[in-house]
Amino acid sequence: MTKKSSNANLRKANKNKNDEFYTQLSDIEKELWHYKEHFKWKTIFCNCDDPKESNFFKYFALNFTHLGLKKLISTHYETEKPSYKLEITDWLDLNNDWKIDLSDIQKINLKQNWDFRSPECVEILKSSDIVITNPPFSLFREYIAQLMEFEKKFIILWNMNAITYKEIFKLIKENKIWAWYWFNMSLVFKSTYENNLVANLKFCEQKWYFWKNYIKTPAINWFTNIETKKRHEEMILYKTYNEKEYPKYDNYDAINIDKVKDIPTDYDGFMWVPITFLDKYNPEQFEIIWLWISNSWIEIWVKPYKEEHKKYRKEVQKRWAVDGDLYMIKNWIVDVPYARVIIKKILK
Repeated sequence: MTKKSSNANLRKANKNKNDEFYTQLSDIEKELWHYKEHFKWKTIFCNCDDPKESNFFKYFALNFTHLGLKKLISTHYETEKPSYKLEITDWLDLNNDWKIDLSDIQKINLKQNWDFRSPECVEILKSSDIVITNPPFSLFREYIAQLMEFEKKFIILWNMNAITYKEIFKLIKENKIWAWYWFNMSLVFKSTYENNLVANLKFCEQKWYFWKNYIKTPAINWFTNIETKKRHEEMILYKTYNEKEYPKYDNYDAINIDKVKDIPTDYDGFMWVPITFLDKYNPEQFEIIWLWISNSWIEIWVKPYKEEHKKYRKEVQKRWAVDGDLYMIKNWIVDVPYARVIIKKILK
């Protein structure tokens, strides 16, 4: 119930273009310490961040010397106020409570009152080394496209559903973007969006959060194109293939695997695994063939329903029977799995 409600809130915020979801500092620290070696003498650009609220800006400002940064730039956009940027090129003195005094930093108003897509922000992007932020939910596709266009390194946070976007999965398949370190998490965001659902109110009350400003959100991922050790760790496989445990789909020549840990060590054909496989994906061990979701069947040649199965699906199960659904027969019923990734072992 909670998971469904939280995802509904994200969709509603997306529809209403309410994109102010602020990441907590502890969650940022947990992920970014894995990348410390990549930050030395680099210009970090947080291009969707209100410095007064953003913990991305705070993390890098507080750790500027420790990380050996060259420069930290943050740009902020509000429809009712002028866009501006803050730029740090040295360590900051902190208040007694370890808070950053923004009055010590020169605030530069931007001429073009727009977001990360403005020509001014694009010029800053070109001069930066790594982009790190929590981008707007409603503009994720456009945001990623811009990063790829200018060939920028990045570490960004977004919902796991992004994996099922065709343009995003294509980048994952081509090893241009991957999802690490913390994968498929439930995170709590501070937000301008008021979540009044009972489940969220109860959660925030337990955590002593002010309920109008915090939302617990499941299925959150970090996406990056920076190489890490985890990306090249080989998954340990221990199970062996047998026909009973690994049934084949009725309309595609591949075996079904419900849990990533059950990938057999001795099967060399196509395997359909849950999208959580991407948490363990090593490009030297497996090849990603394609993603199956309901509208991708043409590209991967999934066969249409057999007439008797289509009839059963419609009349008995009372479900839509869409040609292209990946399905198998389990205990005489038509079983259609959730989104799957087609993989194949790389033979050595």
